[in-house]
Amino acid sequence: MMNAKSIGYGKYLVSIFSILFSVKGIAADTLQVYSPSGKICVKVWMENGLNYKIVHNNKTIMEPSLIDLVPENKPALSTNKSFRSSFLKKVSGEIISPVPEKRKIIPDIYNQLTLLFKQPYKIEFRAYDDGVAYRISTLFKDSLIVKNEVAEFRFPGNPSAYFPEIPYRADGDMFQTSFEDLYRFKKIDSFPVTSISYSPVLIVPESGPKIAITESDLEEYAGMFVTGTGTPALKAVFAKYPLEEKNLEALYSQARVARRADYIAKTKGTRSFPWRVLIIAEEDKSLPSNDMVYRLASPSRISDISWVKPGNITDEWIIDLNLFNVPFQSGRNTASYKYYIDFASRFGISHIMMDAGWSDNNDLLKVVPEINMDTLVAYAKKKGVKIAMWTLALTLNRQLDSALAQFNRWGIDFIMTDFIDRDDQLSVNFHHRVAKACAAHKIMIMFHGTYPPKGFNRTYPNAVTREAVLGSEYNIWSNKVSPSHDLLLPFTRMLAGSLDYEPGLLNNATQKGTRPVEGVVTSPGTRAHQLAMLAIYDNPMQFFSGNPSEAWQEPAYMELLGSIPTTWDKTIVTDAKVGEYIVTARNNGSNWYIGGMTDWTPRDLDLKFDFLDDGVYKATLCKDGVNADRYASDYIIETSLVKKNDSMKIHLAPGGGMMLRLEKQ
Repeated sequence: MMNAKSIGYGKYLVSIFSILFSVKGIAADTLQVYSPSGKICVKVWMENGLNYKIVHNNKTIMEPSLIDLVPENKPALSTNKSFRSSFLKKVSGEIISPVPEKRKIIPDIYNQLTLLFKQPYKIEFRAYDDGVAYRISTLFKDSLIVKNEVAEFRFPGNPSAYFPEIPYRADGDMFQTSFEDLYRFKKIDSFPVTSISYSPVLIVPESGPKIAITESDLEEYAGMFVTGTGTPALKAVFAKYPLEEKNLEALYSQARVARRADYIAKTKGTRSFPWRVLIIAEEDKSLPSNDMVYRLASPSRISDISWVKPGNITDEWIIDLNLFNVPFQSGRNTASYKYYIDFASRFGISHIMMDAGWSDNNDLLKVVPEINMDTLVAYAKKKGVKIAMWTLALTLNRQLDSALAQFNRWGIDFIMTDFIDRDDQLSVNFHHRVAKACAAHKIMIMFHGTYPPKGFNRTYPNAVTREAVLGSEYNIWSNKVSPSHDLLLPFTRMLAGSLDYEPGLLNNATQKGTRPVEGVVTSPGTRAHQLAMLAIYDNPMQFFSGNPSEAWQEPAYMELLGSIPTTWDKTIVTDAKVGEYIVTARNNGSNWYIGGMTDWTPRDLDLKFDFLDDGVYKATLCKDGVNADRYASDYIIETSLVKKNDSMKIHLAPGGGMMLRLEKQ
């Protein structure tokens, strides 16, 4: 037995048991690795290529599926007819998260099977109690061009899945997407071979555990999409390497791919490729609290992360700075942002966002004349509020050094960059380069209009969150957002990392009353449903997107909203069903915060407090009002005292929700 212990950031405790097998000439044999509990088994063998299958409680949940990597002018992984050797390793450790989305201390317990081949390849399979992952490593001495990667996911029976589907477009590049789509539920064998879907994809079998397909540790490579095969199987597809880009000049200019190569990536010959991840959930409620993607990511590359301090933040873009009851002309000007600073200071909100329009979008050093940045910076400092800045990704890429230096001069510690809409290798490289540069300037960053984090926030803790979700902004122009959609996100998109949904809209509507109205952005579902998202959705930089002019009129509601933390010591999903309802309890210090949401079906919750410590807690509850089924903005706030063995019954209106703050007395 070998013990390794390191102290400092990203503390990691691990004990490893290694067994070396000399398995020369065992091409016909099957190797296997079990999860620590023995419930999950991964079986691996060579037969017309490398095959693996997954067994759960002695039942096959993934049929034999092929794995391959095909380089240019080098032997493919599938050319190997046998393993040279294999290693089994047992790991029991923990990861200390500096920006805990779900929990501060993350158990990292798994068994690993490592296979070495006669050709310069290695592959690792990890079996956790909550899933399986594998990754390919190459050991070529020179550089590598990857022509193709084969990743199959074959399932028994006739399962269905939730897909964020991108249909075939004859007039465009399907891989240029904002990663903001509805999740469609359909049989896997009916998923078109002409469509693609980004991950996570959630598989719903006829019986047995649900399985989510995603990836982790994406670097110097293209992100993984899946497509149909006409059978109960999916296969991976990838955006090809961009050979030529053209800048699309518009209000929000972008670099668009004009021509792609016939290969996926140009990269180092000796490297590890992204993890292919299969999250396995016997119960729906175990999905939202799963942090397997984070565990698999590369550890932090930032030595000092003491300055990374996310929090909550206002944003004006969704309501378009449509303030009222103010003695000035509202808009992108100094007076409006001072108003936001006053609002944030009053209700415990740490940051205000100056969204698109504070500068020339194509020149971050050219502030619009209506804004005096020196005045705003001084005023924010006086009020104890931080200022954050929106940037256009194409502009930030061009002005990176000078823009970050300017942000430092203003005391900016958080920026957003937007309109990327790709995850090919060049786009992935952009994310790493920008996060690294921001870290050097001690600036946190959120990427918008891009792919999910996939563990990136472990590698760069200053990259605190991402969008990659169909969220509140869609209420401006469409009816796409709904409580049913809201209830899919914790079980799908959130599996790949934190998401910036931007809740907090104060104009709320019933199912019949939801419609876009110019000048007033209305969210479907109740006011308490919006508030519940702050405890249910992972996001260390949680946005309030409502109108402060409305919010000033409801101080008790805003004081509760402003008090909700954005990072968590513990997360417990007490009850949940995909697409229907969820109840999440989160702990920060000695206090707990419980959020509950339902779809358009009204529900009655019976909350149990068996997770509490002994003692008395002051309970502040925001729940749907008695008329919330007709007037969705109706809510009530009430207080009481509770303790460990108590329970509480709460009614959720259609599209309803609840938020409960428990403060230890």
